[in-house]
Amino acid sequence: MLPLLHLRFFFCHPHARGKELVSLISHQNTHFDLISSTKKMNNKKNPDQKPEMSSSSSSSSSPKKQTLFISSLIILWYTSNIGVLLLNKFLLSNYGFKFPIFLTMCHMSACAILSYLSIVFLKLVPLQHLKSRSQFMKVATLSIVFCASVVGGNVSLRYLPVSFNQAVGATTPFFTALFAYLMTFKREAWYGALVPVVTGVVIASGGEPGFHWFGFIMCISATAARAFKSVLQGILLSSEGEKLNSMNLMLYMSPIAVIALLPVTIVMEQDVMSVTLSLARQHKYMWVLLLVNSVMAYSANLLNFLVTKHTSALTLQVLGNAKGAVAVVISILLFRNPVTVMGIGGYSITVLGVVAYGETKRRFR
Repeated sequence: MLPLLHLRFFFCHPHARGKELVSLISHQNTHFDLISSTKKMNNKKNPDQKPEMSSSSSSSSSPKKQTLFISSLIILWYTSNIGVLLLNKFLLSNYGFKFPIFLTMCHMSACAILSYLSIVFLKLVPLQHLKSRSQFMKVATLSIVFCASVVGGNVSLRYLPVSFNQAVGATTPFFTALFAYLMTFKREAWYGALVPVVTGVVIASGGEPGFHWFGFIMCISATAARAFKSVLQGILLSSEGEKLNSMNLMLYMSPIAVIALLPVTIVMEQDVMSVTLSLARQHKYMWVLLLVNSVMAYSANLLNFLVTKHTSALTLQVLGNAKGAVAVVISILLFRNPVTVMGIGGYSITVLGVVAYGETKRRFR
């Protein structure tokens, strides 16, 4: 619409019609140029919406990446845990390497070296310092108990199949609850859920064709020592100033374990070096197997820490129960050890009892 003033001027001054007409047309052209330029600017803004779409797609893909990362951690954790167990069995029973104490010392040496590299140089976790002599003595005590559990487990693998070793090892919650009651006098309402755990092991023991009393005693002792170590750790390192994460605890426990195991190895396994060198001459991959086995022992601890960090303690417990079952199946397929229906039934009862115990404990809390 033309302004009223412009219309009056247009009709009252005919001589200026031509000039005014030109100015009005130019004014209208300017108005349309502004509109078109605004449209162009709006059109230029449209491409900016693409990064928003890409950012939303990247945000939607981040949970997928997280899921893939956690799944990879779990697979690696399963591989390292089951791998070190089966390789221990292969070395100690099938390969002629009958030195479980020296094998444990190799594991602890690898854990000491790789823990130092991971924490000090790679900085996977912050370095925590021991602040007092009292804290050092507590860590040393835990290290000795930890050594006893690992040595006992490795000794039992010389005499028992992996399947039965895992069945006995599944009773760890029973011993944990027992030591927690004896050491803290704290009674819980869910202890009745542990009855199937013990019952299953009793049934599996009666149905195990390869049952060996010494191996069974060593396996039970290792399981009890592992449970005792977890309860003792909760008591000794309970104050905020003395708490250590599992990686730093491994950093300090491993060298102490090596120092403790060295004289025991010299006394109880005197011919370890001569036999090991003889086996190395017969089997060119002997040293490779020992190295891989030791590195896998460390990676099992590292991945256990990472899986716990990125999931939860409950998830770790469920995965641990499933890991035992997977290890049993793989060991039966690899070593062809005979199993009975009674043995499988007993192990199944034990695993189900552990699952029921964990669920009952979670609900009571």
